[in-house]
Amino acid sequence: MSAEVAVNQEEPIALYQESRGGFDFELSKRNAMLAKSGMKQPTAMKTGTTIVGVVYKDGVVLGADTRATEGSIVCDKNCEKIHRIADMIWCCGAGTAADTENVTGLIGSQLELLRLDTGREPRVVTAMTRLKQRLFQYQGYVSAALVLGGVDAEGAHLYTVYPHGSVDRLPYATMGSGSLAAMSVFEQMYKDDLEEKEAIDLVDQAIQAGVFNDLGSGSNVDICVLSKTHGRRIMRGYRTPNERLYRRAKGYHFPRGTTQYHQETRELFKAKIEVTTTLVEPSSESSKMEL
Repeated sequence: MSAEVAVNQEEPIALYQESRGGFDFELSKRNAMLAKSGMKQPTAMKTGTTIVGVVYKDGVVLGADTRATEGSIVCDKNCEKIHRIADMIWCCGAGTAADTENVTGLIGSQLELLRLDTGREPRVVTAMTRLKQRLFQYQGYVSAALVLGGVDAEGAHLYTVYPHGSVDRLPYATMGSGSLAAMSVFEQMYKDDLEEKEAIDLVDQAIQAGVFNDLGSGSNVDICVLSKTHGRRIMRGYRTPNERLYRRAKGYHFPRGTTQYHQETRELFKAKIEVTTTLVEPSSESSKMEL
């Protein structure tokens, strides 16, 4: 009888050991088999951006860099990463540019319809709820990491919305590939009840930290100030630390002799154009017609 009891006690323990979870390496074996067969393994996609936000005494300050990358190629040096959702609700986007613009534009249109229907200005928590619900529907396949900030009847609010739909409410926040460099500035210099000038300077320095320490971030510093008393201010190109990037707009001027060449041949091209004029006399029938 005792032997049977021991066997019965060992069976649930073995089942528990098999079903308690932990690391499962079956997929790694499958991936190794696929790699041997010649299938290219998927790689992690890295997006380059530095976006930040901070709550100060009278509102919220948002900031972003202006570099858009496509892999290792800088495809836009002065793009806009701060998107409008409502008059006093704005959002910084990191990730795929098309996804951030599409999802913020969609929620912005929904909040505008809500404003017209209710006759009241939308709240920041409403924008946050609709953004996270939209992103959660796609389980992270919509690559939009957002820093949402705004001012409403309940005060100033700052949220981070991740691509999978999770949300944090924080006094200051950073996202993007340059977020660690920007966070180091916030952790060192942030304090409660910042003045507006102090908050703008803090955001400016945080974005510059991302610009100079992250290859995916660069170019200008854009800042958006949302104040309870002074309203909204968009400071496009608040800081341009890399002036050499914008010489193309002024045009390049290279002195003669900059590029070496073996020989130069010039030929004068002449074109001869002959014009022939033919006089056609009107017929008797056409002369009788009246205009």
